[in-house]
Amino acid sequence: MTTAQAPAKGRRVLRALTTGTPVYLLLAVLLTALALTDPGFYEPDRFLAFVKRAAPLVILAAGQYLVIVCGEFDLSVGAIVTAGVVVAAELYGSFPAAPWPLVTVVLLLAGALAGLVSGLITTLLRVPSFITTLGMMLILEGAVFFWTGGSPHGALPAEFRRLGRGTAFGWLPWAVLACVVAGLLAVRLMRSDFGRTLLATGDSERAAALAGVRVARARTIAFVLSGIAAALAAVLVGGFSGVSAQAGRGYEFEAITAVVLGGVVLGGGRGSVVAAMAGAFSLQALFTLLNLQGVSGALESTVQGVIVIAAVALGAADWSRLRRRGTESPGAKAS
Repeated sequence: MTTAQAPAKGRRVLRALTTGTPVYLLLAVLLTALALTDPGFYEPDRFLAFVKRAAPLVILAAGQYLVIVCGEFDLSVGAIVTAGVVVAAELYGSFPAAPWPLVTVVLLLAGALAGLVSGLITTLLRVPSFITTLGMMLILEGAVFFWTGGSPHGALPAEFRRLGRGTAFGWLPWAVLACVVAGLLAVRLMRSDFGRTLLATGDSERAAALAGVRVARARTIAFVLSGIAAALAAVLVGGFSGVSAQAGRGYEFEAITAVVLGGVVLGGGRGSVVAAMAGAFSLQALFTLLNLQGVSGALESTVQGVIVIAAVALGAADWSRLRRRGTESPGAKAS
């Protein structure tokens, strides 16, 4: 290898470390490890079941990405999932004949409303999104507990639960289809002018505002879309898990972990929505692998904490300094 080729290779490695390439490699490694640990993992039914279990987290990660990439946080998504499941059960308890499309639309609108409130408080009142969405999470969790007394009543009918546990065309789980559609919509959104606006806002709020970007509007829409994603995840979780006052507990941290694992920079301005969703699949694959190895599920939170710290540390590294060192030739140092 020549001296000129070495810096070029170093630049390619550094670019890979600051994009989604590492999470794609990690996902490939985890899927390979799953195949070696469980040879039947890639049987169509079992693999689709894995994707179905991952679908709510993938959708939440896509919504969380939109908020993080524009420089904010949304800690309320787990509570929105829980509230969505409980509200659906209570609605069916009061109106047993309610059509499932109507109930689903109600949940999506409620999720959008929760996101709108968080977005307006963050952008208009200038309350940090961490505090705003933490407060929203506590409000929703408290409301659910007060409403249900800690034990939700009612049940979700088979028609509603079909989205979470049923199949389309006799073989494709509806949850997988919803995950694919949500992913395609997120990718299309980030390739639009609005997606570029979110990236510009997260990169530099002041520069984006000077360029004519309506920063508050863009961030509020991101919160609304995150709320809708959480409501859709609630429909899927309620479908295959049933009614529980803990249905969405921990999802907010799993979504943030997935986004960070995908190489998205906390603080915004850089990252890929596809990599964020790949981070969600990687997290689900890791938990599945640990379960197959007999590792206690109680360690999942520990694993998430390690991932977040390591990923943020990697993202905070001064790659530009390393890049400059890599481009310096021995002759230049000697002179």
